[in-house]
Amino acid sequence: MIVTEQEIQEIKNFVIDLNLMQDSVVAVEGKKDSLALRKLGFLGQIIEFHKFGGIVNFTDSVAGYEKLIILFDRDKKGRYLTEKTIQLLERRTKIDLSFKRKLGVITKGKIRFIEQLVCYESYLV
Repeated sequence: MIVTEQEIQEIKNFVIDLNLMQDSVVAVEGKKDSLALRKLGFLGQIIEFHKFGGIVNFTDSVAGYEKLIILFDRDKKGRYLTEKTIQLLERRTKIDLSFKRKLGVITKGKIRFIEQLVCYESYLV
């Protein structure tokens, strides 16, 4: 995959902005997604969807957070989980999809799965 200097800088800024988010938690689908974010330098709290045994348990558990940043994958399953989470958490907690959108813009759609972000790790060190 060809990576531009601008893309690298924007990924760095993405991680910095994500780290600046106070009183929020980032939701990803699984362990590989968490590891990818950590390798890029994300220091905040991450919740993995797969650990909750279903969408209802997941949404009930995250409803107590002030803000939920959703970074589910950009595939059919990820879109479904995003829609269902928004639906079940409506008026229970603030949901932030801006980082998910920002990733799509930065990578021009090359990154569909959060775990693919590890390809930027060597550029950020």
